Amino acid sequence: MGAMRLTHVTTAELDRLEFHAVRSGEHGRIAAQLLDLANRVDAGSEVGRAELFVRAGEQWEIAQEFERACSAYQRAIDDGGVTVIDPHALSAGALLQLDERRQAEYHLKRLEAGGPAGLPTLIHVAEALYAHDDLEGAERWATAGARFHAGCSRSPYVEDLFLELLRIRFRIRSDLGRPEDDLDLILDEV
Repeated sequence: MGAMRLTHVTTAELDRLEFHAVRSGEHGRIAAQLLDLANRVDAGSEVGRAELFVRAGEQWEIAQEFERACSAYQRAIDDGGVTVIDPHALSAGALLQLDERRQAEYHLKRLEAGGPAGLPTLIHVAEALYAHDDLEGAERWATAGARFHAGCSRSPYVEDLFLELLRIRFRIRSDLGRPEDDLDLILDEV
């Protein structure tokens, strides 16, 4: 058997694959393709191995294959490479879909122990907890994240993510019957 050929994956190629999945509905096939790419990607690739594992997991989730999604997210965690959304957050969301609350909490604790999370990760955690009726947990994550990122300088893209987190937080707090606070007032100024 010959040596496996390494490949370079660009953001444009990744976008094209994901767009095809949306158009065709072939999320499982695209997930398998992304896993194959992750196993063959070279070190200098524009899109790294961990991000490819994460994207494969997301496709498995869309295909309602949550066990496979968890497996892909675990491979991203084991890889340790850079990802847009922390694979611990994604794994927690998929585990909640499987009603594996204790394992999901383990991943959230690991995520918390790693220090302040990025906005895409915080948005994912808040939405996943909200979707699984953990409004208190969702509010806690959204508030801690918003408080941390409120003091940071933000590019227009990051500002949009920050406002998205604030909107999710406002919706959660409204459902909990909480009064407006200083973070909610930031939304009023936009």
